[in-house]
Amino acid sequence: MATKADFTEAEWKAMQKGVTGAGVLVAGADRDFTDSFGEASALAKALTKQREQNASELVRELASVRGTGFGLIASPKEVESETLASLAEATAAIGAKAPEEADAYRQLVLGVAEAVAEAKGGVKDNEAAALERIRAAVG
Repeated sequence: MATKADFTEAEWKAMQKGVTGAGVLVAGADRDFTDSFGEASALAKALTKQREQNASELVRELASVRGTGFGLIASPKEVESETLASLAEATAAIGAKAPEEADAYRQLVLGVAEAVAEAKGGVKDNEAAALERIRAAVG
């Protein structure tokens, strides 16, 4: 079973940023200030659930992330490009070093993104499009 120790610091940061970035990307796809708090809460709850219940030690460690890896003034374009780049780097690192964990990572990323999308009144069109970009990035 893979753990943080199996990855470089850069790979680990990419893996974490891919997870949190997926949630931030979906939240930013349909920008409504009133939804922001519910979406942030959904992101936190999804990570907490994975940290407490996932069978994969790697996923539990990744779900312990604090912060998103993005500053308060990150533009939607920055969030998208950095998230998709992080997901590409993360999936490559996991594929090379821990291929048995690839599906667990994919499910973590998609689970977080989908929880955020469904947080406030169901998945909107822009959120669905963001989910598709995330799905494509994690395979």
